[in-house]
Amino acid sequence: MDLKEILGYVNHHASRKVKIALTDIDGVLRGKYISVEKFLSVVDSDTSFCDVIFGWDAADAAYDNASYTGWHTGYPDAAARLDLSTFRKIPWENDLPFFLGELIRKENVPEVCPRQLLKKVLADAVSAGYFPCFSQEFEWYNFAETPQSVQEKMFRNLQPITPGMFGYSILRSSLQHDFMKDLFALLNQFDIPVEGLHTETGPGTYEAAISYSGILEAADRAVLFKTAVKEIAYRHGFMATFMAKISENLPGCGGHVHQSLWDGNRKKNLFFDEKDPLKMSETMKQYVAGQLLLIPRMLPLFAPTINSYKRLVEGAWAPTTLTWGIDNRTVALRVLSGGNTSCRLETRVIGADVNPYLAMAGALAAGLYGIKNKLSLNQAATTGNGYLDKTNGHLPATLDEATRMMKESAVVRDILGAGFVDHFTGTREWEWRQHLKSVTDWEFKRYFEII
Repeated sequence: MDLKEILGYVNHHASRKVKIALTDIDGVLRGKYISVEKFLSVVDSDTSFCDVIFGWDAADAAYDNASYTGWHTGYPDAAARLDLSTFRKIPWENDLPFFLGELIRKENVPEVCPRQLLKKVLADAVSAGYFPCFSQEFEWYNFAETPQSVQEKMFRNLQPITPGMFGYSILRSSLQHDFMKDLFALLNQFDIPVEGLHTETGPGTYEAAISYSGILEAADRAVLFKTAVKEIAYRHGFMATFMAKISENLPGCGGHVHQSLWDGNRKKNLFFDEKDPLKMSETMKQYVAGQLLLIPRMLPLFAPTINSYKRLVEGAWAPTTLTWGIDNRTVALRVLSGGNTSCRLETRVIGADVNPYLAMAGALAAGLYGIKNKLSLNQAATTGNGYLDKTNGHLPATLDEATRMMKESAVVRDILGAGFVDHFTGTREWEWRQHLKSVTDWEFKRYFEII
């Protein structure tokens, strides 16, 4: 639809309302319904949104270490802008019109909006002559529970929608066929084109791959995918979770990001080189080298929660070492260089619990750093079990360690902006402190009787 058609649709929708949303630092959609009249009044200008969404955590607890906003500022409204190119119709809300928005950065105010950060990194790529194509795939668990029942059960002994470890199962996908059918159909109707959907190994576990696109559209799709899946699950009496790790005895949930760089005309994949033995261009090798260098220093963008690091442990289907390889699913960076149109990099460190805007911004920024500084890919490709290849180092083991590395990295501060890094790492320091105060089930089981 063009602008005239979009405005016409909004103006004639029977509900006389529009749904809008922004993501907070954790990637959680924060939004509201507004009247058609209110929407039309801000189409050609800015609107506003309470800046508290960047002053509290995922549980709405106010940060005590944030300078951007807080009790000291009174949590005022911040300038915001709706992106009309994100227009969608929500099929499970009678095709209600929906738009994504973002905060607008003011002078001398640190960058906090994840979508704005991604646009900043995208601008760096475009100025260098690149068009980044990205996509994300997600693994997640589904339970035959409601928000009320999980609270009553204290998140224990939850009932998965299917039992057993049955990845790529045609049989298990038929057991909850209506749910799977709705996921595929409604996501596509919501302009989140799904390339594939299947069961993953684990009780009630699904995996979906979202179609490739330009990086900003890819991040929009990924952000909306997570909330859309949760809302569709609600309609079936289920709950979907994108936690990185729900049990020490079950595989974690990845949120792997696929990426390639094309020329400005979007006709040539700059990662592919037919003459190279590995079919990798020098540009791709530099891009991979940049990620190998910076992933440990950017890890909170890819593993942002306490729970993220329960997934990144040895022997748990997730990388812990700084490795790369050709079509190898045991390494951190999987290169798929089979052909011109399909040649790409898959960053497998990334978990399902990420904010897609930040994960994609970090991946692109790290790769661009490698290209700009002509980093050599001197590290040999890992063959065999990458989980055991520790020759090139390993990832930080906790959110605390990862956050300190990111906060102290001059390179990361330079390419992402000191204001963003200070704000973001402050939120991760807060997250770590909240975790330290909590008494866990593990502690009760280990110490209650014996100690």
